[in-house]
Amino acid sequence: MSLWNSDAEMLSLMRRQLYTAVVGDILDQMGYVHQFLPSRIMPMRDDMIVAGRAMTVLEADTVQGDAQGRSEQMRRSFGLMLEALDDLKENEVYLCSGASPRYALVGELMCTRMQKLGAAGAVVNGFHRDTRGILELNFYQGSVFDTMSLYIKSPKTP
Repeated sequence: MSLWNSDAEMLSLMRRQLYTAVVGDILDQMGYVHQFLPSRIMPMRDDMIVAGRAMTVLEADTVQGDAQGRSEQMRRSFGLMLEALDDLKENEVYLCSGASPRYALVGELMCTRMQKLGAAGAVVNGFHRDTRGILELNFYQGSVFDTMSLYIKSPKTP
């Protein structure tokens, strides 16, 4: 494998030359076990690869109209989600979890914003929406990995 001079070069090399088994074996040898995502989190397409620094987001369900007694952040529409999205840096991965399965954690508008910011992609422990729009973005570096992809790939799933 080639050497690199910047994070951008390193991440580009990772996307082109590494694969899951190699990364897993190296992490195991380093003593970092249990480093894989749950098998239910899958890419929207099999050719999607994501590598980058994690920008973690913890989602929390709220009840609309029940803002009394809540923190300032919880009284805002969408809480801090839009601020988190706008805080994404180049080559970061939007890594999101914590919400109930009642709503999507990412969609076409969010992915468009991620693409404009140069993000590497999104990994959500939940659902996405706007599948066609996300795929049409041709988010070159970016990939969306989520639990919804199970339903897209398997029409027999109830």
